[in-house]
Amino acid sequence: MLKLTKKADYGLIAVRHLAELGANGSCSAKDIADAYRIPQEALAKILQKLAKAKLLLSHHGTNGGYALAREARQISALEVIHAVDGPLFITSCLPHESGGCDQSKRCTVREPLRQVNESIRALLAAIKISDMRDSRPASATTQEAPVQPLELVTLR
Repeated sequence: MLKLTKKADYGLIAVRHLAELGANGSCSAKDIADAYRIPQEALAKILQKLAKAKLLLSHHGTNGGYALAREARQISALEVIHAVDGPLFITSCLPHESGGCDQSKRCTVREPLRQVNESIRALLAAIKISDMRDSRPASATTQEAPVQPLELVTLR
């Protein structure tokens, strides 16, 4: 089955939340975790990865928190997923283009799967955080129900 990891889900949720705050908005990991019922410790690590990848800015101190490093329309879903989970591959043989797979000489699906992988990457690269911003479900603003994971795919 193809699906995003929980960490990638949380990273996309957090980046989308920060995008909703606007250009000058910032928010703490605790505030985001509380708003979406995400484990705070896990979210803090994810936000650190996103800051290290230069997708977020980290502000320290009593009024500290995280903010987008670029405009939401300049950050893709693929960038967030890559920062959190690493490179996106739907099969384990795709990163080994030099023929490291035992089946590489007999494999009949390698090229079609490579094309599928590239199509998924292109789709995720085309989806900008600003595109996700306007589709926030009403339940995310209440404490009654957690946000449902985004319907993007990757193999884990």
